[in-house]
Amino acid sequence: MGKIVSLDNICLSFEGEQILNNINLDIFDKEFVTLLGPSGCGKTTTLRIIGGFLEPDLGDVIFDGKKMNNIPPHKRNINTVFQRYALFPHLNVYDNIAFGLRVKKLNEKEIKERVFEMLKLVNLVGFENRSVQRLSGGQQQRVAIARALINRPKVLLLDEPLGALDLKLRKEMQIELKKIQQSLEITFIYVTHDQEEALTMSDTVVVMNNGVIQQIGTPQDIYNEPVNAFVADFIGESNIIDGIMLKDCLVNIFGQEFECVDKGFSLNEEVDVVIRPEDIHIIPKDNARLFGTVETVTFKGVHYEMLVRSDNFNWLIHSTKAAEQGSVIGMDVDPFDIHIMKKTTE
Repeated sequence: MGKIVSLDNICLSFEGEQILNNINLDIFDKEFVTLLGPSGCGKTTTLRIIGGFLEPDLGDVIFDGKKMNNIPPHKRNINTVFQRYALFPHLNVYDNIAFGLRVKKLNEKEIKERVFEMLKLVNLVGFENRSVQRLSGGQQQRVAIARALINRPKVLLLDEPLGALDLKLRKEMQIELKKIQQSLEITFIYVTHDQEEALTMSDTVVVMNNGVIQQIGTPQDIYNEPVNAFVADFIGESNIIDGIMLKDCLVNIFGQEFECVDKGFSLNEEVDVVIRPEDIHIIPKDNARLFGTVETVTFKGVHYEMLVRSDNFNWLIHSTKAAEQGSVIGMDVDPFDIHIMKKTTE
């Protein structure tokens, strides 16, 4: 796969506030890339720069090897689907989808063929004559996607397009969007603040915070090997503990030594230690280096969530077996489930 979009040293400020700070990102052909982060992190601004709706103060936007700075959106082989679908309320489904082709003055025979190709793709065959105002939110979103795709862009930008849907429909549309992207083999660049959505749909996840890219990787890499405490805390739930790296592969947590697999830290360096709730083993307290009192037990369907108080720290534990509330339990963790990272200043 070749690079289709590159952002080189992109910087942008609004009214003296730095919104994007030295963004460097390569996006490849046929890739599903998600820009993920909290509100205000710069992900939508990055998307708008790719689409040509904003111009950076510094840096270059490269598309298919050509610099695209100052090229307006309609002259880029890119289309966008927004959270507000912006459908034409006076047009039916067919005419909404056909709109872009009619602007290009294609003949009606070709327009009809391509509209029905899109209707089939988004599972709306039979709805072509229906008013868009009589469609559900999910159906309206499908029309918006079809309208964006009918022009056959090389890149489709999606700015939180599932945000207005209920949870069940949102999960269904996550699967549908991934199927559409794979069947068309075009690049999707997707913006969301929903971690599960990003992990479910993406080939590559770009985690952002405060206008800076924190980590780029596969969903598995982002979840299992976060590069700092922000990523670990934002992607899923984590126990983030102050630790001291005694030497390679040995860390001190709450006065106890634990083997780990991380290397390259200074002797006695203060570090952040990240342990996922599902990686903590409950063991008898007499055999434990760490122990605490179970304060709450909540049934979550596939596991129990327990809050355990120990050494002025609240441990979050996920387990298929529940400990008794008020009991004292021991805790242990395998070396490869202890993630050591540099102290963050965030």
